[in-house]
Amino acid sequence: MSNYWPIALFFVIVIGFALTSLGLSRLLAPNRPNRVKNETYESGIAPVGEAQQRFDIRYYTIAMLFVLFDIEAVFLYPWAVVYDVIGIYGFVEMLLFIVLLLAAYAYAWRKGALDLG
Repeated sequence: MSNYWPIALFFVIVIGFALTSLGLSRLLAPNRPNRVKNETYESGIAPVGEAQQRFDIRYYTIAMLFVLFDIEAVFLYPWAVVYDVIGIYGFVEMLLFIVLLLAAYAYAWRKGALDLG
């Protein structure tokens, strides 16, 4: 049990620092509320329309495709780091991965998933 005292002390320090920081910012920060700052947007422009409006499904489709292709592109970085270790097998596997990625991109493009209009 004595091995865990440093970890417990660390958690106490972290929680103490967080609470002290929040408390000091609450006490020392300027607080000058006005009508514009209390609106939904602080841009000074009056909000137009309802807050609960519907978005077009194409917006969500493009967002999901962006996340999907972005995550797939992240797989290229570790491959590039260990390329000299994995050799030709790793090269063929990554080539297959890129071909599948391009096929998915071409499919999404052909189906019109990337069109906004």
